[in-house]
Amino acid sequence: MSTAKIQAQNIIDENAVAVFSKSHCPYCKASKSLLTELGAKMNVVELDKIDDGAALQAALLEISGQRTVPNIFIKQKHIGGNSDLQAIRAQLPGMLKEAGAL
Repeated sequence: MSTAKIQAQNIIDENAVAVFSKSHCPYCKASKSLLTELGAKMNVVELDKIDDGAALQAALLEISGQRTVPNIFIKQKHIGGNSDLQAIRAQLPGMLKEAGAL
């Protein structure tokens, strides 16, 4: 297993909510805004702001089957991107509470 894949998996495993993002992405901003509005404690990794961001993004493709950002995990479950998150908006408070992220 690659170092980046181990690092990405550790971030997913160690956080109730993990959001892999890029600082300039409007969809990422919308997802982070929604989660912040709900009061979620989350670990946000800005892939464009870290040295190994490209390697982490490639590792996320292996882990989740998704290369695009945002790439969101709640309680180690892959949620998907912004449209997936918005689609489950009504269930989010319960999911976040169950994950211990509120």
